[in-house]
Amino acid sequence: MEKITGKIELDLGFLFQAERSFKNLTSFFQAIEEASVQETSVLLKTIMGGAVYLDASDLHLEAEEDGGTLRMRIDGLLQKVYFFSSLGYKSLVSRIKLLSQMKLNVEKKPQDGRFTVVLEKNESQEKIEIRVSTLPSEHGETVVMRVLNPKSLISLEELGLRKDLYRVFIEQSQKPNGMIIVTGPTGSGKTTTLYAFLKKIKNPEIKIVTIEDPIEYHLAGISQTQVDQKRGYDFASGLKSIVRQDPDVILVGEVRDLETASIALQAALTGHLVFSTLHTNDAAGTIARLQALGEKPVNIAPALTMIVAQRLIRKICPECAEAKTIPAQTYKEMQETLKNLPEGVDALNLDPKMKILFPRGCDACNNTGYKGRVGIFEAFVVDSETEDFILTSPSSSAIEKFAINKGMTTMKQDGYIKILNNVTTMEEVKKATG
Repeated sequence: MEKITGKIELDLGFLFQAERSFKNLTSFFQAIEEASVQETSVLLKTIMGGAVYLDASDLHLEAEEDGGTLRMRIDGLLQKVYFFSSLGYKSLVSRIKLLSQMKLNVEKKPQDGRFTVVLEKNESQEKIEIRVSTLPSEHGETVVMRVLNPKSLISLEELGLRKDLYRVFIEQSQKPNGMIIVTGPTGSGKTTTLYAFLKKIKNPEIKIVTIEDPIEYHLAGISQTQVDQKRGYDFASGLKSIVRQDPDVILVGEVRDLETASIALQAALTGHLVFSTLHTNDAAGTIARLQALGEKPVNIAPALTMIVAQRLIRKICPECAEAKTIPAQTYKEMQETLKNLPEGVDALNLDPKMKILFPRGCDACNNTGYKGRVGIFEAFVVDSETEDFILTSPSSSAIEKFAINKGMTTMKQDGYIKILNNVTTMEEVKKATG
């Protein structure tokens, strides 16, 4: 009998010769069909192999009346992969719960767990953490698996920043104290950006401590701690302990309440460089959000050094992209949006005769027209003039106007610049920014 260790050893070269079988989603369906439903362990290996090969960020198993559906989130969008019989679906869910060290006989309550995929690669091993969440639904348990692939730990240079914005990021991250907040909705790449900052600044001469819920990526050379609500160890209590550990840099996974916000801001005011995230729609909304939590402008203004807002958009597939002359309406929209770009912004000159790329679809991109994702950003640097403005408790719209007048490039403008640089499309930018 196989011993359950919470670990899957995966060799993509061995499993269905991945280079050929997982080339696109259609062949992936076939690979799953070839795996016997009764051999649940092989089936789960096949699914995880496909997820890794296709760079899926999440796997969704959704119970239905006569079985269950597997969907994968690839480049931010869910794609239907396969439909299982009732027996196959229940066997698969049980296998996942067993690996994740969940209670098998509990089906009416949500559970959380995790397991590890060990990828055999070029005579070395790469560990990929899988975070698992189950939820009771009408026809059985629904399972979502988040794939925490170490290759998502990219550098600042790989984020897709403009040269002028990259210089701002470097300058602000080298300050000895202050608070840098990255904002955006769930799944917008905030954690990736924070870790890119940490990778850039970490060295043996400074101590970096993180508190996260949960720890998504492991980075050598820093101390990481995880929230445990059941034991009363939350962001606020963890942060209180961290400041007594003599850190130089602190990463707080998310500011969720007044106590966490207050401690983080005080740490920024007392010689620490603090990184954190907040759920707001744009950079300007950060001030109002902190005030809504109960924090006062007199504490917010001097602590903040930079606010970054971001979204992830899909990159156009280079294999099948088609260049066409920019449509008149698109040209008009871009001309209006880009007319007041601040000096120093790295952008091409807009011309009505220039060509931009449009998606088509091919085997390389699973016929979507897109492959991979990149961030679009806006960054608002808080200087002495901005501090004085924040102390007046302005509205979000007033802060946005102030930031733009100070030289902030908006996410929409950043997206349009990426269109002109043949990185993405108008459809993707509009979907992300409205």
